[in-house]
Amino acid sequence: MNHFKNWTKRFAMACLFMMALFATFQSISGVNAQLLISQITVLVSSTKTVSGTQPSLEDSIDWSKYPKHTVTATGYTAGIESTGKTKDHPEYGITYSGVKVKRDLFSTVAADLTVFPIGTILFIPGYGYGVVADKGGAIKGDRLDLYYETVADVYNKWGKKQLAVYVVEKGNGKLSEETLKALNEDKAMQVFRQQYISSEKR
Repeated sequence: MNHFKNWTKRFAMACLFMMALFATFQSISGVNAQLLISQITVLVSSTKTVSGTQPSLEDSIDWSKYPKHTVTATGYTAGIESTGKTKDHPEYGITYSGVKVKRDLFSTVAADLTVFPIGTILFIPGYGYGVVADKGGAIKGDRLDLYYETVADVYNKWGKKQLAVYVVEKGNGKLSEETLKALNEDKAMQVFRQQYISSEKR
């Protein structure tokens, strides 16, 4: 109880000190203290908005400047249920391009390579960036397979959707681990990274 009273007194004294400071500032400078306080309040509240809730990647970029392509997107894993390979297989988790499967800010996806060549970077709303690294027997035409780490993630996070994706960059048929790593480590993009991978890590 005494602690609460002491805290209340300190808070009241701090308020009185700030009011006296602003009154003195106003009388010396002629600047309206009330106007100054309101501007500080607006600045603080806007700072809280920026730091408290990071805008999503989908809202931060004007996607209309990129070509759109409507696809049917499903999910896949590196496991036997999707690839027929078990963890002891030498090519487990290795895509057609040679890079390892990855769920990150830039994730590996499978596509019909006549539609989206290896290395094509797509933005997939609700999933994030997908880099075409793989192909699949059932992935023909306007279809994509999006990599997830577990079967539960495939069903709980995605399922099957028909949607428009954005072609950020057309691939040249090649993709290396170094290129994929550089995309995922781009400093300017790190603020968005957790939006796409945090839910899978829980």
